[in-house]
Amino acid sequence: MTAMLSKCLTVLFVAFSFIGGAIAQENPMQFLSRANAKVARAASLKNRWEGPVEGPRLQKKKKIVFIAADMSDAGIASVFNGMREASSGAGWETLFIDCRGRCNQGAAIVSQALDMKPDGIVLAGVDATSQAKGLAAAAKARVPVVGWHASVKSGATDGLFTNITTNPKEVAQVAALYSVVESNNKAGIVVFTDSSNPYLLAKSSAMVEVIKQCEGCHLLSVEDVPLADAHLKMKNVVDNLVKRYGSKWTHAIGVNDFYFDLLEASAIAPLIANNKLVGISAGDGSSTAYKRIRANGLQTGTVPEPLAMHAWQVVDEMNRAFSGAQPSGYVTAVHLVTAQNIAYDGGQKNSFDPGNDYRGHYQQSWAK
Repeated sequence: MTAMLSKCLTVLFVAFSFIGGAIAQENPMQFLSRANAKVARAASLKNRWEGPVEGPRLQKKKKIVFIAADMSDAGIASVFNGMREASSGAGWETLFIDCRGRCNQGAAIVSQALDMKPDGIVLAGVDATSQAKGLAAAAKARVPVVGWHASVKSGATDGLFTNITTNPKEVAQVAALYSVVESNNKAGIVVFTDSSNPYLLAKSSAMVEVIKQCEGCHLLSVEDVPLADAHLKMKNVVDNLVKRYGSKWTHAIGVNDFYFDLLEASAIAPLIANNKLVGISAGDGSSTAYKRIRANGLQTGTVPEPLAMHAWQVVDEMNRAFSGAQPSGYVTAVHLVTAQNIAYDGGQKNSFDPGNDYRGHYQQSWAK
């Protein structure tokens, strides 16, 4: 284990050194200190509880409407299921509305949720700024709204009681830097993103900034392939990329693991067989991503979200809102999963489930 951590630390330390030029007038020692701190957080085991230790007693019999950007997204579905697990003992009823990728297109989706007479609403993967009118109506009705990936910012923002997310820019930096180092600074990189979602766009923007710091790397293309339509568009996108760049295309970075589900699909995989692509994702740590990493296949790493732990935090934050308490302010640390550390923190079950006993800590807090 010590050897594994040492290897991860070395790789990530070298990686983070590549972004030094992006920080204007930073003292080298200051940068070294900051880089070491980020490396340690990304590479270490997540077996120590750093979340809230106090909170209000868990209220009973609440009705929650979970507005999902797309329930076919493994990350969103995992948060929904985790919420049901976390709140089952208190008798909460959690229902969902599935936007199927269309939440941000002006529909009054929060108003639809309010018509269901909920005690609280969750925005999952839905841009909060696109729902300003609905959020104002929820505030007027005194129905708290908690976000998960509903903004690029964590905490109370954009009309939300709080938004739960790992810092998307840090997640993206780790993914991009791992690709840079894995390629020995000689990567021909294509970035796959979804500009319809500001959270995902923030990731790809951060990736581009990092890649530009690598003198030997080439950013071949940034492909805007909305997740909701990716299954329809990905084959043509990949076919065009292969024709344009051929063997120069060596690495793919996605803002979501789903792009790699498609890249290994039977209709697409033959198109990139000669490229022997290396892939890294900046979220969310799906079970299929874990399987690919373990098999040493197309995808070599992911920067996952602790989906079940985030779900428990959603319940905790919603309960704080019901109780008139303040948000916890807890933001989970960035974590990189590769073949070297996949056996830890839930990896044996193909998920990022930190070994910090978060369930026990939340249950203890709620029972007080």
